[in-house]
Amino acid sequence: MNCDWTRDNVVLYIYEELPDDAKFEFERHIQHCIACRRELESAREFKENMAAFPVHEISPNLLAANRMELQEALEHTEQSRGWGMFVFDFAGWMHQLKLAPALTAALLIFGFAGGVGTTYSILKPKGPLTPPSVSANIAGIESIIPQENSNKVTIKYDTLTPQTTEGDINDPEIQQLLLLACKNNRDAGVRLVCIDQMKKQLNSQPEDNAVREALVYALRYDQNPGVRLKALDGLKGYVKDDRHVRDAVLEALMHDTNAGVRSEAISLLDQVKADGNVRDTLRVLAERDQNKYIRNESKRILGSTPNLE
Repeated sequence: MNCDWTRDNVVLYIYEELPDDAKFEFERHIQHCIACRRELESAREFKENMAAFPVHEISPNLLAANRMELQEALEHTEQSRGWGMFVFDFAGWMHQLKLAPALTAALLIFGFAGGVGTTYSILKPKGPLTPPSVSANIAGIESIIPQENSNKVTIKYDTLTPQTTEGDINDPEIQQLLLLACKNNRDAGVRLVCIDQMKKQLNSQPEDNAVREALVYALRYDQNPGVRLKALDGLKGYVKDDRHVRDAVLEALMHDTNAGVRSEAISLLDQVKADGNVRDTLRVLAERDQNKYIRNESKRILGSTPNLE
């Protein structure tokens, strides 16, 4: 146990997040180290001072914007992790095992049981193979072909080799593939068809939250403005009663880089002008937005109910 380790774990200690063995070592160290004890006292004082401040309610717009930035940061981090995700401190892990004999015994038992299970799986007779589930190893959706005058679609998707399935849009497997296509496919044309099929699905199942979330995701994160416009069209029936959808539309109005998407977004807010967050946003846009149409529309919506506060 050294001072660097102790200082790195001060926050975990004061929030009761250290394991019992590490907590014991931490407390034993600070009994004999004045510098680390001062570090601990300083951290506790900071925690108490922060707790004394009043907790303010976060506006839905700010919360939604921060969630979007966090999602983008996480996606960027996952793409750049590389081989670092496989590196760990073997010496430190062994030190933890020495401090936790019960864990060591459990790992040995688990390893023995795993070895027996592996041997059995290798030697047992091979039965008939069952086809993988529709979601197994799906790499991407190649195409979606709607059938005219029906709710059926034909979806071609990649696993180890391209595969195709066909069914009604209300079938759970078809729904799962559509959700994957909207979020993961690199082909904007496929995503456009996907959004169209999800809009049809909402017509028959308006309370389908998974589809609604997929449309919100497309509105927030899709790089293609055409996809975002279709997502807005699919969500327009929920803006009035669903605050989560309304916040996503406000985000698009405030931050989308495409003027057409922003124009469509503000047209959906006319029906919810009584909402305080909507009116606050419209006031800001009416005064400061660089887009003349957005400024004029904001003033028009606000002026249509001049006595409403």
